[in-house]
Amino acid sequence: MKTKKNLTRSSHKRILPLSSLVRCSSWIVALYCLTGILTSCRSSSQSDSAEETTAIQQNYFPEKVQIEYAKGFTIQYFNHYKIVHIFNPFEAKGDTARYLLLQRGTPRPAGYDQYQKIEIPVRSLVGMSSMHVGLVSFLDAQNTLVGLGNLKYVSSPEVLKRIAKGEITEVGNDQAINEEKLIAMHPDLVMTVGSATARMDHYKTLTDAGLPVLINSEWVETTPLARAEWVKLMAALLNKEALANEKFVKIAQEYKRLSDLTRNVKHKPSIITGMTYKDTWFLPDGDSYMAHFFEDAGTDYHWRNEKTTGSLPLSFEAVYPIALEAEYWLNVGFIDTKQDILAKDKRYGDFTSFKTGKVYNYNKRTNEQGANDYWESGAVSPHLILADMIKILHPELLPDHELVYYKQVQ
Repeated sequence: MKTKKNLTRSSHKRILPLSSLVRCSSWIVALYCLTGILTSCRSSSQSDSAEETTAIQQNYFPEKVQIEYAKGFTIQYFNHYKIVHIFNPFEAKGDTARYLLLQRGTPRPAGYDQYQKIEIPVRSLVGMSSMHVGLVSFLDAQNTLVGLGNLKYVSSPEVLKRIAKGEITEVGNDQAINEEKLIAMHPDLVMTVGSATARMDHYKTLTDAGLPVLINSEWVETTPLARAEWVKLMAALLNKEALANEKFVKIAQEYKRLSDLTRNVKHKPSIITGMTYKDTWFLPDGDSYMAHFFEDAGTDYHWRNEKTTGSLPLSFEAVYPIALEAEYWLNVGFIDTKQDILAKDKRYGDFTSFKTGKVYNYNKRTNEQGANDYWESGAVSPHLILADMIKILHPELLPDHELVYYKQVQ
């Protein structure tokens, strides 16, 4: 009996109840599933990490731009992102706008928390200036434009077609931007015009809503090629560096060829430019964009040695003695005829250039809406503007050239 009892107890120790077996099996299954999940997660994480590493290591930008003339911005290239700095010329402290141009679908790099992120290539753009139309047109990217500050001042036939189809929205000028409309549109980028009042905090509502805002200050560059070179910034935003390089190098070469033509001319004709506005005659200083045009066109510009910030504000009486004798009069502004000039001030009729008919304006390519292509395609075609000036001032140097942007005021 004792042996049997012991055997029975021994048997009970070895045989688990059915409920215990079920619980044990459940734990085994759960442990197996958890192991599978962890393995799957680890595998997925490893896969994601591998994809991220591949994205970081891949060189998305084999073609790069180099900045040779412009002073207002820089571009640095990395495998999957670009770093852009735009310098504020209006602040003594040198307030700089910083941008991270991140290839779409790639991870954000560490260390650039204070940089505005712009995913590239930009697919939808709102431009606040007609010059921005010129930039996208130069790169055959008019289809990226979805908004403009003002729809009236557009020259590009392709962009005008998009406006007619309702594919481009008017969003208001820089001082009265329709923020609600812009936020509802949610474009990839809003490009504004740099000015003393165009600080980044001015666009806080837009940036807080997740809209990148880029300040374009091309107009403060002091040479024609420097101003035109801002097209390379647009190229970086669109990943169109190859096209920008191909086209810009030809423009620079042609510009230099033309300026070389006037280097040794025997006679440099004297010129006057502009006219009074509200009793003040604003003239380009000697280190300005327009003064460099005058120099490269082989002229004698009286204020070429005057250096200042911005234009030279002079009275009519201060300019009159110089203007009286100047051989040519260029860039008379919103004027179509000589009668329009006299309507402004009869004293203009005393100028030698007025009497001889050597008055020229840059409004030849003005359409019915009043948009002047000089400010649009002309901004990225300095070689054509220079060719026009040389044709006017030294016609013997370019006998076959037909004026593109300029015309004689009759």
